[in-house]
Amino acid sequence: MQLFIGGTRAGKRGIVRQRFDAAVWHSAHAGCALKAWPSAVESARCLVLEGWERWLAARLADEPSDDRLRQVMSTELDALREWEARSGGEVVLVMLEMGRGIVPLSAEKRRLRDLNGWLAQDAAARCERAWYVWHGLLKQLSY
Repeated sequence: MQLFIGGTRAGKRGIVRQRFDAAVWHSAHAGCALKAWPSAVESARCLVLEGWERWLAARLADEPSDDRLRQVMSTELDALREWEARSGGEVVLVMLEMGRGIVPLSAEKRRLRDLNGWLAQDAAARCERAWYVWHGLLKQLSY
């Protein structure tokens, strides 16, 4: 798995499209549900998932426990890794970095920001490579 992370309109999609031109995209921005990703990979060799912050936001009201919600999302990341191992395909995660801006006043938005940060950490820990995108520039992050 690879992770591309950066701020809003930083150029993540463009860079991922250049690098993975034959990838199948599974996007919350297009209305795709996270749980529906297995149907997108039937013939795919590379799967790009984007909109993680939206998938998180949709689950906030239904799950009051941050720990349980983080576990649910980690389970999805593990399933993606298992698909890679089983199929020989590649998963590319495109995530929004939310921690560099102003801290929101709303408790719900702060919770989303925190969970998004934890999700990014969990994703990075599972990825072979992580990339930071800013102003259309790409930098590989090291562990």
